[in-house]
Amino acid sequence: MKPEDLLRHPLPAQTPKLTLGCPLLDHLLGGGVPCESITEIVAESGTGKTQLSLQLLLAAQLPPSHGGLSAASLYLHSEFPFPYRRLLQLSIHRPHLPQNPLDRIFVEPLHSVDHLLDVLPRLDFLVPKLNIKLLVIDSIAALFRGEFENTPVELKRRSGIFFKVSSKLKLLARKFGLAIVLTNQVVDVMGGSDGLRIGNSASLCSSGRRVCAALGLSWANCVNTRLFMWRTAEREEEGDSHNFQTRRFVRVVFAPHLPDSSCEFVIRREGVSGAS
Repeated sequence: MKPEDLLRHPLPAQTPKLTLGCPLLDHLLGGGVPCESITEIVAESGTGKTQLSLQLLLAAQLPPSHGGLSAASLYLHSEFPFPYRRLLQLSIHRPHLPQNPLDRIFVEPLHSVDHLLDVLPRLDFLVPKLNIKLLVIDSIAALFRGEFENTPVELKRRSGIFFKVSSKLKLLARKFGLAIVLTNQVVDVMGGSDGLRIGNSASLCSSGRRVCAALGLSWANCVNTRLFMWRTAEREEEGDSHNFQTRRFVRVVFAPHLPDSSCEFVIRREGVSGAS
């Protein structure tokens, strides 16, 4: 199959999708985050990828009539303590959730790539037992940072682990109808030497810097859908004072069933939502 053939074979219409909790964001993704595939959210720190991930944990518990999956979620985190307070704050502003929604969110820290490889086989038992339909890994890049040296042998070994992880995730997604969401970091693009591009990575920009997704081309081939979130700081003048307003955007970089498109979003106490 050629890359262009993917656009001719979109996701089946019956593939369930998970709402992002906002009609504008759902429209951008053609109805929501698809099950049975891997969706990656790429962004620099503080842009909103974790906030959106938390919102999805709650959305998964909604009934299908409200865009949910009537199911539990599993959140694997690798960088920081689980943001329990923010999740609780989001849950207060979510109608139609079952009682005690935080009881249906299972959390486990990840310490290394080897730890992830140990956890994945256990999911064959845990996913059906706990009725899990959403798996979030936040973030995949942190697991690989510092684990491998920049040598051909080590990079080849890293690529092999990429494909091992993604193959198991895709198998789980198809077997159990999971929506799998991964967050990824960005790295600065230096000069104009980024010869290998995927999803026009050379055109990505955040906070005034040219960036691309971490982990490189090998990892890009492991995910089905890549979303890129970025922010800008626009100067506002009020009399003699100068203020900067932060604006945030999300873009579909590549997906087998979606065109390249984008929209603005905002983060409030109530959660992440598109800006109309």
